[in-house]
Amino acid sequence: MSQISFIHGFHSIIAKLRHQPDAILEIFIDTERHDARVRDLMRHAELHSIKVVPVDSKRLEGMAGGGSRHQGVVAKVSGESRHITLDDVLDTLEEPAFLLVLDGIQDPHNLGACLRVADAVGAHAVIAPKDRAVGLTQTAIKVASGAAESVPYITVTNLARTLRELKEREIWLIGTDADAKEDLYTAQWPVATAWVLGAEGDGMRRLTRETCDQLVTIPMLGSVQSLNVSVATGVCMYEARRRRGN
Repeated sequence: MSQISFIHGFHSIIAKLRHQPDAILEIFIDTERHDARVRDLMRHAELHSIKVVPVDSKRLEGMAGGGSRHQGVVAKVSGESRHITLDDVLDTLEEPAFLLVLDGIQDPHNLGACLRVADAVGAHAVIAPKDRAVGLTQTAIKVASGAAESVPYITVTNLARTLRELKEREIWLIGTDADAKEDLYTAQWPVATAWVLGAEGDGMRRLTRETCDQLVTIPMLGSVQSLNVSVATGVCMYEARRRRGN
């Protein structure tokens, strides 16, 4: 028997609809939502003859997991389907890309917290290397509080190559570095961005840093010299979201 699982959030479900529609068995939508995003999702479902079921929010919470930010939409999928790739996500975007790249995060609590930030600011995906990084452990998933299912988490074998591919798609790479000459609040950047944050303590690897189009620093006005990576992620991603608008 095929394993059944649930995914939630618009980015994950639309990417799955466009690239793996056969993997989706049903889509459940909050009866209170009638906005443009829901209509767009229903249009895609109709194209693939996928049943859409209106349900109340409490039932959605049960399917998505207590406390998850499901955005009013949950999909039942076959567990045998392949993972969503970065191209799957980027090819579905109808707005400039907004990505988070994590270079070698080792602490699952930090990874989970970064995923929560990515979900909260509406990032399209989180990208991380397969090696020398913690990976999506049960601890990370728990700390993410549902964001591990709502934000596509994409692991890549060669991060530097993936960054170059993002540049080819005209996505601006912004790395955070304590020694950068520009600070976060005065620097200027394009709308399509991928924010690159490094591992706890060591920061970005040399090749990652050299591949970035721009480096910025977060102003530190007190006695401490650095922020936890998940806090730094929140500071940077919310400033980027503020400039993008809603």
